[in-house]
Amino acid sequence: MTVITTRQTRTSRLRKKALAAALAPVLAFGTTSAWALTQVTSFGSNPGALQMFKHVPSSMPSNAPLVVALHGCTQTAAAYEASGWTALANTHKFYVVYPQQVSGNNSNKCFNWFEPGDIARGQGEALSIKQMVDNMKANYSIDANRVFVTGLSAGGFMTAVMGATYPDVFAGAAPIAGGPYKCATSMSAAFSCMSPGVDKSATAWGDLARSGYSGYSGRKPKVSIWQGTSDTTVKPMNMTELMEQFTNYAGVDQTADVSDTVAGYPHKVYKNSGGTPWVETYSITNMAHGTPVDPGTGASQCGAAGAYILDVNICSSYYIGKFFGIIGGSGTTTTTAGGTTTTTATTTTTTTAGTCYKSSNYSHVTGGRAYNSMGYAKANGSNQNMGLNNTYVITKLRKTGTNYYVIDNTCP
Repeated sequence: MTVITTRQTRTSRLRKKALAAALAPVLAFGTTSAWALTQVTSFGSNPGALQMFKHVPSSMPSNAPLVVALHGCTQTAAAYEASGWTALANTHKFYVVYPQQVSGNNSNKCFNWFEPGDIARGQGEALSIKQMVDNMKANYSIDANRVFVTGLSAGGFMTAVMGATYPDVFAGAAPIAGGPYKCATSMSAAFSCMSPGVDKSATAWGDLARSGYSGYSGRKPKVSIWQGTSDTTVKPMNMTELMEQFTNYAGVDQTADVSDTVAGYPHKVYKNSGGTPWVETYSITNMAHGTPVDPGTGASQCGAAGAYILDVNICSSYYIGKFFGIIGGSGTTTTTAGGTTTTTATTTTTTTAGTCYKSSNYSHVTGGRAYNSMGYAKANGSNQNMGLNNTYVITKLRKTGTNYYVIDNTCP
């Protein structure tokens, strides 16, 4: 099983770190996986005693995005590359960090999403994951406004943890077969949280998310939620509870603004007051417990089927990347909104282009198509870094939705 966990007794954080060191890593420092995954052995105090693996594509641009991908129980970092993130990073040029749990912390190698000492800001496994991000920022040119987190099962629950405890770090979160932050704060409660699930009001869930970083009033993460309708490990009601938590947290109502299908699967979008998609849900019909993938070479295909990596003809990593604004191109959908229409297809899509705007970054900002972030212009909606906010840098933007713009060099 992938999510049901058993936690070993830890007498101290020092002992926990010693256990992690004694349980030799799957990949030794300096070695690589089939897709060039490399371990980083020192990345901070690491109070959660986790392991860090990274993927760095060749020829990386400056100010590139970063995705943190959290595996499920019994999996490894290398195994979770099959979800498609490494291959997509090579194509679309972003960094990937794969945290890895060890059996010294949890006998099933589950992230401890239900342990109070591991899910609080500044503590345990949550802090270890944040320190991995800090390490990447210190060693590579990473856009701090485009750091994202995703994960499956226990990694999906931990994704919600990171979105609630470090909203100042993560611009987006994508839990797959996961559940709300603080759905459980003990192992016994975790079983009920996973199945049948815990029903709370949107306000109650939102308050729990806000407790992750009390007093914080800044940006909240965009959230993409994925769930199989036939999942008997983490029951489907968790998707609704997650939606309620992160819409309420971001000040978004719980009425879907878009209800459509993507690759034949029900998809809903919840927009903020500015009309920007902020929370979305994908309900994968008849899918059991796992990460959805669609192996192949098409533009929207990715992943490789395996244990808890399920070929259901839609690659979650690709569509999550699109939602985060770090993957360009078009996907399979029936949505018509904000000047962009994409037509339904199995693996490819034709797109009717939205309005193009070619002007200086300064003009884009003053024209309401972008915003200033520490001297850089960022496209509204996608948050793509356009370069310095001045009259000399010229950028082509395409409007793809209400107050949503992407960099598009194919514009005239």
